[in-house]
Amino acid sequence: MTAGERVAVVGASGAGKSTLLGVLDGTVAPTAGTVEVHGSDPTTLRGRELRRLRARTGTVRQQLDLPGPLRVVHNVNAGRLGSWSAARAAWSLLRPQGAAEVLAALDRVGLADRLHERTDRLSGGQRQRVAVARLLLQRPELVLADEPASALDPALADVVLTLLGALAAEQGGALVAALHDPALALRHCDRVVGLEHGRVVMDAPAASLTVTSLEGFYGVTR
Repeated sequence: MTAGERVAVVGASGAGKSTLLGVLDGTVAPTAGTVEVHGSDPTTLRGRELRRLRARTGTVRQQLDLPGPLRVVHNVNAGRLGSWSAARAAWSLLRPQGAAEVLAALDRVGLADRLHERTDRLSGGQRQRVAVARLLLQRPELVLADEPASALDPALADVVLTLLGALAAEQGGALVAALHDPALALRHCDRVVGLEHGRVVMDAPAASLTVTSLEGFYGVTR
């Protein structure tokens, strides 16, 4: 992958999209072959080296990993835990640190008025945007997103995908997004990788594809 590249991963449910992203962020070990992320194989790293690698990789999972009882400010601030000491992280739970930066990140995803709200009181789409704001503070070089727009309306989906692509480009990295909407993939990505049963069956420039040509990966027929 090249700096600033935006890659869409497409395929039906069970094709292996989430598993691929898990392999890339080091939370899933490949059953065969090897993987290289930031010049290292995550499966060979332990302790501090693995934490450093993961700090350079930001992931938006389908489950979002946002503790519901926490206020939005705390969940967004979690994007900075890799660069904070344990003492500062603990103190921030009592008195949130860097609130101005959190507010700026929330403003970019349209949630500036939710800074102190409990995260479990937000809608699914709003929680998805909180997860994106968390990445904005982490500033990872590699952005992995698993269906980051599944709970969003079309206009917000475009905003979120634009933000994720810009974030990766700002850090000289790349975006890899598992997407269920072919049109969204073609609008926001430079390259499309198609999976079937855990295998790559297509890897092509987005400009060479159409929505119709991608629909077959989701079992859509006309």
